Amino acid sequence: MASKGIKDAVAIVGMGCTRFGERWESSTDDLLLDAVGEALGAAGVQRDDVDAYWLGTLSSGQSGLTLSRPLGIDYKPVTRVENYCATGSESFRNACYAVASGAYDRVMAVGVEKLKDSGFSGLLRADPPSDGTAAELSLTAPAAFSLLDPAYTNKYGVDPGAMREAMTHVAWKNHVNGALNPKAQFRKEVTRETIDRAPKVAGRLGIFDCSGVSDGAAAALIVRAEEAYDYTDRPIFVKALSLAAGPMRGGLDPAYDFTTFPEVVRSAADAYAQAGITDPRSEISLAEVHDCFTPTEIVLMEDLGFTDRGQSWKDVLAGEFDRDGRLPVNVDGGLKSFGHPVGASGLRMLYEVWLQLRGEAGARQLAGPRLALTHNLGGRPGGCVSFVSVVGNQRG
Repeated sequence: MASKGIKDAVAIVGMGCTRFGERWESSTDDLLLDAVGEALGAAGVQRDDVDAYWLGTLSSGQSGLTLSRPLGIDYKPVTRVENYCATGSESFRNACYAVASGAYDRVMAVGVEKLKDSGFSGLLRADPPSDGTAAELSLTAPAAFSLLDPAYTNKYGVDPGAMREAMTHVAWKNHVNGALNPKAQFRKEVTRETIDRAPKVAGRLGIFDCSGVSDGAAAALIVRAEEAYDYTDRPIFVKALSLAAGPMRGGLDPAYDFTTFPEVVRSAADAYAQAGITDPRSEISLAEVHDCFTPTEIVLMEDLGFTDRGQSWKDVLAGEFDRDGRLPVNVDGGLKSFGHPVGASGLRMLYEVWLQLRGEAGARQLAGPRLALTHNLGGRPGGCVSFVSVVGNQRG
């Protein structure tokens, strides 16, 4: 990939995020108002001061009117975007480029999803018409991602029991982290025994191996980097933004073995080049990654360059990615515990690193983080979109 990047050209000066979960009492409008209001308040900015908006949602609205109506936006541009589970990240990426281009001074990226009222479960969905060659689309998401488990054990000679233990550790870790997060959908630690005994959903994936379906919204206010300190004394500077969309040939390609996401490898390499990162294992302070299912997080540690091929399961069991480990991953609970309202998830990841890099994460605060990575994936093994951002609390 040949992205030139916009390193240190723009900054986040305000963020907001609702509590995720079964928000029966709140409408899409309510969620949007809460997230946007928190972001504006953090920067001391009024709604009318924002020049343009980007709204990410998978199914909770069909145009920019989804945002302009509840906010009462007075004839400002609102662009609605969608890119599977990377939808919130896509709104952020486009908003950042709009400021970096000089087209606008202040813009906002917003993501929202109201899934519980729709009956969406993650198992039932409607697929677009196709020519029938994308066989993997006939699988539910849990079934598609469950293939990572046996593929990984077969390729690297990992005992299935050890792999099961590593998957359980991912779920256990993320629930421990989520229990410290007042905005998480699931705020309770879960024992390893409970995780192992849970009813199976697909393959060896049990209920606790799967992320939660939830409602929620998140928002980020973005300005030019040189003006960031006019809004806050602790801005967050964007170092890299990378998006890769794959050719979606995994289901037909005999060379694809379900132990990697090539799109993640490409987007991570591009992001590291933009940010000037040569050793992500030591330079990244924390990462928020797309743990839609527990084996996904295990594979992502290798695709993002946090460990060697075939080594991730060992590092997971050794606690390398725990909150007190070498490279903390999903310290807010991740998709697994925080929840996964599709259009908001990418911005939720940025919300956590916003708090961490500003020293505002409360009981889960890490010691002196400087550089953070977020990773958002949409699709499934064999064909997906992957987004990687790198942000930091220092410019230059």
